[in-house]
Amino acid sequence: MKVAIAQITSSDQPAENLATVLNLMDQSAGQDILFLPEVTNCISLDRAHQLQVLDPYDGNSFIVAICERAWRLGLWVALGSVTVKIDGDDGRFANRSVIINTKGKIVAFYDKIHMFDVTLSHTEQYHESKGYRPGTEAAVVQTPWAELGLSICYDLRFAALHRALAQAGAQVLAVPSAFARPTGEAHWHVLLRARAIETGCFVIAAAQTGVHPGSGRKTFGHSLIVGPWGEVILDAGPDIGLHFATLDLGDVDRARARVASLQHDRPFALKRYLSHDKID
Repeated sequence: MKVAIAQITSSDQPAENLATVLNLMDQSAGQDILFLPEVTNCISLDRAHQLQVLDPYDGNSFIVAICERAWRLGLWVALGSVTVKIDGDDGRFANRSVIINTKGKIVAFYDKIHMFDVTLSHTEQYHESKGYRPGTEAAVVQTPWAELGLSICYDLRFAALHRALAQAGAQVLAVPSAFARPTGEAHWHVLLRARAIETGCFVIAAAQTGVHPGSGRKTFGHSLIVGPWGEVILDAGPDIGLHFATLDLGDVDRARARVASLQHDRPFALKRYLSHDKID
């Protein structure tokens, strides 16, 4: 499986970001699939600006242009995620991952389930659920090379989701992200390696990086490819760029044969002991 993984610094202008993506697609010609980061089309913390520049999902000009280029190049694209307008009276968006095949057809999509509602410091707070409606369905998509499980950024912290994807057949986990710098420095590598080890999957995490024009938001970078034994195959560092790797899907079977933990779930009860309980 020949993969390209892109690390970019998206602005708050979808047209600029589309030009970047199309150029990366051209450079990825000859690869099997290109992985892109979270919110590839627009990074903005300004709801009014988002409403002005973003499109609904159906007929979305950003996605349509990528589909057309994928068909021309014969390239699969894991469009990490795009912010799209959706139906509903609450004005929230979807943070949606889209998988496109060589015919330029959308074969799967996934809406981010877990919302990044955190207080990293008194100056850095995020309330993703105010602007985005969480998804309700996990997704595994069949490709010519592997079963691909989909998650997005903050989903990474929820091991049960990735275990469910693997037990549903996923051999590769896509984790497109726009990780904040404080959490990236502390947790990014550990979490991605843990998800790979727990599931015996390849983990491919295309990431945003740098200071984002328009919003000033800062992201961590370090797009990673992790093998099913937990080894880091590729670390893109902090700079923008496009990287390539060839993955042997036989490594998934070999890792799972050595430690078959996906097959070892057991039901259990839970008892909570109180400090004053007497145990005979």
